[in-house]
Amino acid sequence: MAPPRHNEHVNEHIPVLREVDQGTARLMPDVDRERAWLLTVDGAPQSYVDLDDPAYLEFEYARRLAHVVDGAADDGEPLDVLHLGGGALSLPRYVAVTRPDSRQDVVEADRGLLALVTEHLPLPDDSGITVHAADARRWLEAAPDASADLVVGDVFGGSRVPAHLTSVEYAREVRRVLRPDGIYAANLADGAPFTFLRSQLATLATVFPELALIAEPPVLRGRRFGNAVLVASGREIDTAHLARRAAADAFPARVEHGEALDRFTGNAEPVLDAGAVPSPVPPDGAFGIG
Repeated sequence: MAPPRHNEHVNEHIPVLREVDQGTARLMPDVDRERAWLLTVDGAPQSYVDLDDPAYLEFEYARRLAHVVDGAADDGEPLDVLHLGGGALSLPRYVAVTRPDSRQDVVEADRGLLALVTEHLPLPDDSGITVHAADARRWLEAAPDASADLVVGDVFGGSRVPAHLTSVEYAREVRRVLRPDGIYAANLADGAPFTFLRSQLATLATVFPELALIAEPPVLRGRRFGNAVLVASGREIDTAHLARRAAADAFPARVEHGEALDRFTGNAEPVLDAGAVPSPVPPDGAFGIG
């Protein structure tokens, strides 16, 4: 039986705890924003969503991905976007409100997480977002050629990028699905000596002629473990746009490209499927919350 109408929102600000495929998910309300929620899995922050203001992005890495979205085409122009990794659908919601009529596919392997998000953080009916419960690599391999303007890689199994999403073979599939002037943006995490991040740069360089990296200076200097957004394309990347946006954030980031990025990559070797490994385990407290 349905509860009385006056009780509809009584539990709106009560945390939600649920076991999902990848661990224990928790939705916690933001006391400062009426309909905003933080999603964590096993204590690691995954997504932040404000249902009243989907264009508000709390996490720095999400804003950096949004900078890539903003520079992918003229303001407001619809895009065909493939999101590998869903979480609470923060970036797809951002694209839906900043670029109406965009067509977006979101691929998320954790069915339990999808059910939680669908129940508590539902999408508007006219969002243009279609969610698929599937493995990202398998779905990508079945996707049509030249069907996306933008592919976003934000897949974490727990707190690590799965090995099968780090190889040259995977990068080739991304390039195949992108249109000739399309852009790939990946959220990665690493720390000094950057064995994983450098290998990812070397891997994508075998497939894409243009690369850029967005990260905070303390991360790039090896002072702490953190996120870095890797951008790859078959066309010239507007690094000036990215640099302006990243520098203006609350936690300013730097954009590396060209010779500076080549020096950072050093003699790292591309990764093939046969030798691929997940991204490193974050040190204790790197992404955890109290």
